[in-house]
Amino acid sequence: MTNSHLSMQGKVCLVTGATSGIGKATARALAEKGATTIVVGRNLEKSAGIVDQIKSQTGNKDVTFMLADLSEQAQIRQLAEQFKGKHSRLDVLVNNAGGVFFKRQLNANGIEMTFALNYLSGFLLTHLLLDTLKLSAPSRIVNISSATHSSAHMDENDWQNQKKYSGIEAYHRSKLANLLFTYELARRLEGSGVTVNAVKPGFTKTGLGLNNGWSPILLILRLMTMVAAQSAEEGARASIYLATSPECTKMSSKYFYRETAIPSSKDSYNTNVAKRLWDLSEKLCGLA
Repeated sequence: MTNSHLSMQGKVCLVTGATSGIGKATARALAEKGATTIVVGRNLEKSAGIVDQIKSQTGNKDVTFMLADLSEQAQIRQLAEQFKGKHSRLDVLVNNAGGVFFKRQLNANGIEMTFALNYLSGFLLTHLLLDTLKLSAPSRIVNISSATHSSAHMDENDWQNQKKYSGIEAYHRSKLANLLFTYELARRLEGSGVTVNAVKPGFTKTGLGLNNGWSPILLILRLMTMVAAQSAEEGARASIYLATSPECTKMSSKYFYRETAIPSSKDSYNTNVAKRLWDLSEKLCGLA
């Protein structure tokens, strides 16, 4: 191993959206610390290549991949079953997968794509793996939010952005939804030994938005990224800290930037909205 401090040896970690950007940097850091690391991606060739790269860089041979398009609930369910068929424990779940969609799209379940991928995929996957997380306690869930959540407000008459659609606004709302979910899940898991926290990665060099093809908005975003964005490793600092640090073993219901807990927006602490979002999410995922 290239890292002599194998603090995560014996731990099993699952990272979604781990074939690039923050997810990839997080998976590599977990592998570097000795964890059995499962990379979740959509593309077979790319996922296999990332796993080989992480193995080579870290010397950790316990790195594998599982394939799933997390915008589709059937594939999320298959992923959970595949994971449970191979692993009896789960110490860390990092819900990192996400995207930006400039035009409104529906997934295979008829759900708006931003809401489905950025928020609902983590909600469903977490629920499907929750029993394993509880059996592995103390265990940890890390959800990826964003500073942009603070400009968002949940419209309870338009959860799925059917009215005048803005891809950027839909993205901001999805990150607010991740915080509402984080805090509500933490309340429900109190005393279970499973902690739930969210992170603000900061403005980071990733491939976010490239799925839309070239447009003026994307061109501006890419130029800003080239000039001002931090590295994926910097963006992953909070995720890695929450996943691995001993001082975070009992820390829950927090929002972190790097290694510091910070306040999130006033809307993110609205327990009534969080409960209604939870009820809606159960129905959309067939969990109610």
